[in-house]
Amino acid sequence: MERQYDLVIIGAGPAGLSAALYGSRAGLKTLILENGAPGGKLIKTNKISNYPGVKEIEGTQLAMDMFEQATSFQAEYAYGEVNKIDENKDVYLSDGSVVNGKAIILATGTKERLLNIPGEKENLGHGVSFCAVCDGAFFRDKDVVVIGGGNSALEESIYLAGLARSVTIVIRRDVFRAEEHIQSQIEENEKIHVIKKHIPVQILSSEGKVSGIELENVDTHEKQVIECSGIFPYVGQDPNTDCVQDLGVLNERGYVLVDANCQTKIPGIYAAGDVIDKELRQVVTACNDGAIAAQHAFHTIKGI
Repeated sequence: MERQYDLVIIGAGPAGLSAALYGSRAGLKTLILENGAPGGKLIKTNKISNYPGVKEIEGTQLAMDMFEQATSFQAEYAYGEVNKIDENKDVYLSDGSVVNGKAIILATGTKERLLNIPGEKENLGHGVSFCAVCDGAFFRDKDVVVIGGGNSALEESIYLAGLARSVTIVIRRDVFRAEEHIQSQIEENEKIHVIKKHIPVQILSSEGKVSGIELENVDTHEKQVIECSGIFPYVGQDPNTDCVQDLGVLNERGYVLVDANCQTKIPGIYAAGDVIDKELRQVVTACNDGAIAAQHAFHTIKGI
């Protein structure tokens, strides 16, 4: 990596890749830094059917298509774990190197929220998973539990039902938060069972892997154990914003505050995608943010 760039993009999900496409296509010397595989949460998503112009596509395929297009105009792609960004737009990496951009776009997305109950952390990778697409095959013909009642939880339950012997969905309330058409698919699937008004209180294990989960009724506080081999929590997301904690650009929940141009209060530092404070977090809105940020950065850098 060279040290100086016009545009440094941190994160290679839909927002980051869209920003790279717009920035590099406009002639900016562009660097994409990513500490994982390109695509962000796309690579953890089985099917996408609400991306305009594409009736249905696998998440991994859309991720690869976006990556190839984003780098087709000579955007540089590099592995890098970012520790800190300062007001001078210096980006400090975990390997000790530093790169600078005339503009920075933070597109680091979110991370899955933990249940924070006994038995969870020690069983991560041993039956506790946050990605059905990644790990579902390990639970073929086994019993699994999904925690959560939103779109992600139900969509992943439908995917898991194609592999597992049974899927039990556990929700805190007595109604789902997911869209009705997804709820209908849950109701029609004989392999999926729903336990309402319960919360997880402990994950059980045997011989180094998950063997069950203990649930508690939110009204009666009675407890029961569900035997299972896999547990998939989908209880929300938290923003990946540790690298900008010292810049004063975050709200009380840790999301980045930006204006209509996706720029923070610090000129030249932008944020795009799920990491910003907004209502709708979807692939299409992430792409929108990335394009807006990169285009504004271009005009600012070129003075036009």
